[in-house]
Amino acid sequence: MASRYLIALGSNVRHRRFGPPRAVLRAAMAALEREGLVIEACSPEVETRPHGPSLRRYANAAAVVATALDPDRLLARLKALEQGFGRRRGRRWSARVLDLDIILWEGGAWSTRDLTIPHVAFRHRDFVLKPAAAIAGEWRDPVTGLTVRHLAERRYNF
Repeated sequence: MASRYLIALGSNVRHRRFGPPRAVLRAAMAALEREGLVIEACSPEVETRPHGPSLRRYANAAAVVATALDPDRLLARLKALEQGFGRRRGRRWSARVLDLDIILWEGGAWSTRDLTIPHVAFRHRDFVLKPAAAIAGEWRDPVTGLTVRHLAERRYNF
């Protein structure tokens, strides 16, 4: 049986084959589909300022995907896709060709050594909340009980 996930996508490095960060995000969406994930909704790409030490602006988006994979297996699939796009592990918040994060899961909360759902920092990141609210505004954070739209509105009003 398939589960639905909210995935955040980000890029701030040009890819030699796909081009600028916005094109990287579109290529990543196609790659997710080739991996057997069903994309139910995809937000528009937004340009955001860097988070952390990176100096390059980001392209960010969100997608609602359906898959029979459990959260840990989905994480492994996403990390393999990042590597396939040329992502190398290194400094936190550094420039990257592709970043894929599981933000929410319709199954609620999940916690293992390598993965925590909901994503621990998503409530404080406009670059996640803005695209997510566009396609999954009614999804609820299982920790706070607030919808994604409400979390986004709280961020914009402070």
